[in-house]
Amino acid sequence: MAKDKLPVTQAVRMLREHQVDFSGHLYKYEDKGGTRVSSRELGIDEHACIKTLIMEDDAHQPLIVLMHGDREVATGLLARQIGAKKVTPCDPKTADRHSGYQVGGTSPFGTRHPMPVYLQASVAELPRIWINGGKRGFLVGLAPSELIRVLKPILVDAAG
Repeated sequence: MAKDKLPVTQAVRMLREHQVDFSGHLYKYEDKGGTRVSSRELGIDEHACIKTLIMEDDAHQPLIVLMHGDREVATGLLARQIGAKKVTPCDPKTADRHSGYQVGGTSPFGTRHPMPVYLQASVAELPRIWINGGKRGFLVGLAPSELIRVLKPILVDAAG
């Protein structure tokens, strides 16, 4: 897909601003379908389809967790690694407010408010990943090294 035909989201603007080499992929969005649907629709491995989760620590400070689509976040394990008592997912309205995106279309790029980003370490070992581009039904494909260069995430081992 040519870059000029992509939805122009805050995520796309940020990727372009940082001169990231990425590809855009539109698919038929299904409510609550998550990475299972996007990976099926795009014919990609769900393990390389990275979900963006907005969570908060015990002090109600928001954070972003990037996890393999086929894995869950072990919140207790994550909390210990980041020095928090607990980490919990934000409810959809709170997540939308923190990120500036609608749940189901949340990208870690171009969020409304800066938040710390925690990346499951094994994601960095993949040759290519697909992650939300800031709109429901839209993923961007890129090298994990580019995500790391732009977002400077803290690597964690919190896959459950």
